[in-house]
Amino acid sequence: MVKEIELIFIPVPSTGHLLVNIEFAKRLVDIDHRIHTITIINLNSPTSPHASVFARSLIVSQPRIRLHDLPALQDHPSLDLYKRAPEAYIVQVVKKNTPQIKVAVTGIIDSRRRGSDSVRVAGLVLDFFCNSLIREVGNECNLPSYIFLTCNSRYLAMMKYIPDRHRKIGSEFDWKSGDEELPVPGFVNSIPAKFMPPGLYNREAYQAYVELARGFGDAKGILVNSFAELEPHPFDYFSRQVDYPPVYPVGPILSLKDRASPNEETADRDRIVGWLEDQPESSVLFLCFGSRGSVDEPQVKEIARALELVGCRFLWSIRTNSLVDTDPNDVLPDGFIDRVAGKGLVCGWAPQVEVLDHKAIRGFVSHCGWNSTLESLWFGVPIATWPMYAEQQLNAFTLVKELELAVDLRMDYVSSRGGLVTCDEIVRAVRSLMDGGEGLKMKVKEMADAARKAVMDGGSSSLATARFIGELVDDGSC
Repeated sequence: MVKEIELIFIPVPSTGHLLVNIEFAKRLVDIDHRIHTITIINLNSPTSPHASVFARSLIVSQPRIRLHDLPALQDHPSLDLYKRAPEAYIVQVVKKNTPQIKVAVTGIIDSRRRGSDSVRVAGLVLDFFCNSLIREVGNECNLPSYIFLTCNSRYLAMMKYIPDRHRKIGSEFDWKSGDEELPVPGFVNSIPAKFMPPGLYNREAYQAYVELARGFGDAKGILVNSFAELEPHPFDYFSRQVDYPPVYPVGPILSLKDRASPNEETADRDRIVGWLEDQPESSVLFLCFGSRGSVDEPQVKEIARALELVGCRFLWSIRTNSLVDTDPNDVLPDGFIDRVAGKGLVCGWAPQVEVLDHKAIRGFVSHCGWNSTLESLWFGVPIATWPMYAEQQLNAFTLVKELELAVDLRMDYVSSRGGLVTCDEIVRAVRSLMDGGEGLKMKVKEMADAARKAVMDGGSSSLATARFIGELVDDGSC
């Protein structure tokens, strides 16, 4: 009789990473009864103080998924490091938590060995920021370790490229060489350096990237939140790499049950959805820059001017650098709300999944976070790119240049040091998105259909996930 197995997931404690890890865990327990339990080890970090509460809210109806909270560290890395180089900060958080992660993992293994339920711990599924745990925990506990990449396969191609470049150059990227063309294997086009993640231009963050990139080669396999039909070129590239771990396209992994902000009332959601119900089909532009994306007041005014000039219907979720609990209307130009009455709705938080799924939405001005990108593609909504941090510039380049699935509003916002995006730029992109004919919308709709087929029985991602599970079940070495 085949034993049931338990998996241990170790994500980093941020909303976006936790969300996708938990959704992937749900998918695994739903599709294979041999997965008895998935335990998620939750790291404690002052930068994500509500991570545990958020994670528990997502697994409340999932008895086969458990959350194991680690105690708070007494010596957290400096928050100044987080501000300077968030990638380096996260790597340090993982390293400082490693001793108690090891205690937690060995405790789970020992508990299963002493138990009478014939369940064995079959492996670790690690956030890519946690890949130092492959050697420190996985190998020492004789557990196969898989990396779960919440980004796309082109990001993985970039990570494979970084150690090769480092051996030749030996230092971080230079802002002045932003137009240098980088021949990154796995991409169709060479990448101007200015589209790379901004951390690669910071010495501390760059060193963290190099360390993380080298760690990918230690994994038994790499699970990517993308699908073969969306990124055939890089997945084909990885399928031919004999000196690299196998890569499994298991996406899109999405949380389609909306994640309401704990600070918002049901009335806010009802107001937004009710307003959308009153709009004509495929007529509304949605503007939202994610949970961490924010703009300053001069930028708000440029967006407002552009929306007035274009004259389209819009739903605008505003976050500014100076706003916490302030009414977003307070930073808008005088009289703006009156002038757009009947055509536009301004809000703080917005139920993004419900909005993108609504028939009234035609286009999405987005920060190009990968979760938001997949949601937009899933619902067939074209994007205008406005990346703000992390790997979002690379996502924007992928969408516009590699896949031709988005409109270029600005692809290098971060490497332009956040310079003001002008009214004229916004007008051009919004008009292209809203009035540019049906060609782009049809391409995005075709990708939405491909995404659904990928996760159905017999689809490319479904088969890749089954291969991953089969490998775990058949490996009785741990």
